[in-house]
Amino acid sequence: MDAASIFDWLKGNTEIIIGILSAIVAAISALIARGETKRQRKLATERLRQSIDAASLEWGGAAIDVLVRCATFVRTRHMHANDGAFMAAKTNMLIMLSTLVDRGRMFFPNIDPDGKGMEKEGAYRGSRPPILDALMFVYHELEAVPREGGLPSEDCGEFIDECRRLLVSELQAHLDPRRLDEVVERYDERSKENRAGARERSGALRGKLLTRRPNTALDRGFASNNTPERPQ
Repeated sequence: MDAASIFDWLKGNTEIIIGILSAIVAAISALIARGETKRQRKLATERLRQSIDAASLEWGGAAIDVLVRCATFVRTRHMHANDGAFMAAKTNMLIMLSTLVDRGRMFFPNIDPDGKGMEKEGAYRGSRPPILDALMFVYHELEAVPREGGLPSEDCGEFIDECRRLLVSELQAHLDPRRLDEVVERYDERSKENRAGARERSGALRGKLLTRRPNTALDRGFASNNTPERPQ
């Protein structure tokens, strides 16, 4: 078929050609729109996750603060002037713990809600997740602590510290900061170099501290006497 024949065929089938081109354009447009919709949905999901993460991080920060205060409180319980002052401080911490547990249910719902506690309100059916168990265990420990006597103060403090570490570990797993670093590409090559430099400086300061304070137990998580626990 020569050029003239092709031209005549195109001229005689203009509507068909236009229809085919329109169909192709429509298909391409649909694919582009589908891709854009998928991208927008992914962005919306990520924004929602970031919003939830920010709120749960705020809750987690408050929980860590209260648990540190509770550990310090039991280690210094003998320093309260009288039973009234002791009970007032203790009651205040019990209220904060109870409030944190119920606030935490917004982010960490009970496990197996259809298999346990069906007679309870919806939020309380099932079993508490470990992160909220940590707070409740501290609540019961603190509730049983007297101003004088009972278990040694350091033993009570160590138990609360263990509960706090469980909470921190579960919170980190929930927030997954390492994944976030990958998503936002937080650490480029230069940042990795900076981080390596920071670790070198940290090692130097560690050596200096051990020289200044040779009895410091840097690798031990529990405090002694009446000092707050050293974070790991």
